[in-house]
Amino acid sequence: MNLEAGPLGKLSLNGVVSGIGLFQNNAVSGNNPQEGAFSNAQIFFQKAEGWWQFYVQTGTYSVVSLGSPFVSNAKSNSDLWGPVPTAYVKLVPAKNTNVMIGILPTLIGAEYTFSFQNMNVERGLLWNQENAITRGVQINQTMGKFTASLSYNDGFYSNRYNWLTGSLTYTKGPHSLAFIGGGNLGQTNWQNLATPIQNNGMLYNLIYTYTKGSWIIQPYMQYSDVPTNLKGGIPRGASTWGGAILASRVLKKGFSLTGRWEYISSSGNAAANSANLLYGPGSAAWSLTMTPTYQYKKFFTRTDISLVQATNTTSGDAFGTFGSNTSQTRGVVELGFMF
Repeated sequence: MNLEAGPLGKLSLNGVVSGIGLFQNNAVSGNNPQEGAFSNAQIFFQKAEGWWQFYVQTGTYSVVSLGSPFVSNAKSNSDLWGPVPTAYVKLVPAKNTNVMIGILPTLIGAEYTFSFQNMNVERGLLWNQENAITRGVQINQTMGKFTASLSYNDGFYSNRYNWLTGSLTYTKGPHSLAFIGGGNLGQTNWQNLATPIQNNGMLYNLIYTYTKGSWIIQPYMQYSDVPTNLKGGIPRGASTWGGAILASRVLKKGFSLTGRWEYISSSGNAAANSANLLYGPGSAAWSLTMTPTYQYKKFFTRTDISLVQATNTTSGDAFGTFGSNTSQTRGVVELGFMF
C-alpha cells in the first residue's frame, strides 16, 4: 500500500500474517511434541526513494530451526530481538553507495531470520551457528559486477559493539559467488538466548548461487571458530565445519518444491572441557528437508518434512527430554498471506 506523505515523499506499508503447526519426536525439554503459534504477524513500513530512506519491521514472530528448540511468538519478543527486530535509516550519498544505521539483518549466511524470507519453513543447522540481527552501521558499495558491504556492529545482538563483518559478491548472469566473514574484535563475558557462546568467535561463508528460470541452486560452505577465552567463560575453544545445498524449483499452477541437505561437524571433546557448539564437543550432524509449497496470489501454504541425525553426541546435549536421543523428525505446516 503506497502512501503520499508530502515532504517525506512516497511511503509504503506491507506485511505478513502466518500461523505454524509443528509436530516432532524427541522434543527437547521445554518443547512439546505438538506446537502451534503465529510464525509471523508483522508489518513493514518504509521509504525507498530519495537520498534518505528508512525501513521499520514490527510485530511478533516465531523462530523454528532444525535441531534447536522451537521459540514461539509468546517468547520471541522478550527473549530475542523485541517487537521491532529490524529498523534502520539508509543514507544514499551516491548512486552506487549507501549507508545503513540501526537494527540490521546480518550479512552472514545463506538463510534469513524469518520464515517467510526462506525457501524452507525451518532454518538449517548452519544457520544455528550464525548471528541473525545486529545493531550498528553498514556501508554498501556496488562496483560493476561486484557488490561489497562492511558493517561494524554488536554481533549476536550483544549490545557490545565489537564485531566487524564484511561481504564481497561477484555476479555474472545467473551466477553469483559471495565470500562473507565476520568476527569479534574483543570479548563478551555474558550469554543469553540471543547472544550465545558463538558471539566470542568468528564465521566465514563461501556461497555460490545459480538463478535461472524456475531454478535456484545454492551450495555453500561455512567455517566457525570460538577461541579459548577465559574471561569470556570459554576454557578451551572449538570450531565447526559445514556445508549445505539448497535448491528450489517453481512448478506449474502455483506449486513449487524446495529441498535442503546439510552436514556440520565440531571439534574438541568433553574430557578436555572444549566449548560445546553443537550436540556436545566433537559432535556432528546431518539434515534433510523437503518443502512443497502452494501460493495463490497473496495466500500461501507449505509443509516442511525434516530429519536431523546427530553423531558423537554428549548425553544431555542432544534430543529428547533428557538430551540422550540422537535424531529428530519434524513435520511443519505454515499457512498465511502477504500484503
